[in-house]
Amino acid sequence: MSRRRGLFITLEGPEGAGKSTQARRLAGWLRRRGRKVLLTREPGGTPIGMKLRRILLDKRSGNLDPLVELCLYEAARGELLRRVIRPALAAGKVVVLDRFQDSTWVYQGYAGAVDRKLVERLGTVVLAGCEPDLTLLLDLPVRRGLARVRRPNRFEAKPLRFHETVRRGYLFLSRRFPRRIRRIAADRSLQEVQDAIQREVERFLR
Repeated sequence: MSRRRGLFITLEGPEGAGKSTQARRLAGWLRRRGRKVLLTREPGGTPIGMKLRRILLDKRSGNLDPLVELCLYEAARGELLRRVIRPALAAGKVVVLDRFQDSTWVYQGYAGAVDRKLVERLGTVVLAGCEPDLTLLLDLPVRRGLARVRRPNRFEAKPLRFHETVRRGYLFLSRRFPRRIRRIAADRSLQEVQDAIQREVERFLR
């Protein structure tokens, strides 16, 4: 994506890695440097996205089929891209997004057993070339991450083996796309993690 069309940064990682907190901190740091920033999350960011978020994360939704999850996530993503992300990038803003297509590939494909080629094909259609410039993978041991979760949602409450598979999926992606996905050790203090994030982002601000 052209630099003059903005900068697209996503944060990914297993449960309890601190993505939301670090996304807020990163957005604040960028604003202090004079950047116009859009901070948002998936699923969410639009009225439809928020409705789908409630369905996807609510324990009362039960054991949704991963294929159904895939379709709901991509619907929310398409709406967010069209209404929020693409206009922000066109205006030259830095978009900081808590979760994106990598989450779907890992949770529904790698851990949920939906055909990965199907996940990738559908993602290609929905993204239509709107790929992140940088993905920050906040990584930490699964048990340590889950211990941080206070009120688990439908995904956070899944069995330990599911979360172990999720982490393996993320590490697989980081090896597959090493130039885009930068692994950040998240089992450190908030400031140490943020410092590492800022060092990675700094390369795109020069």
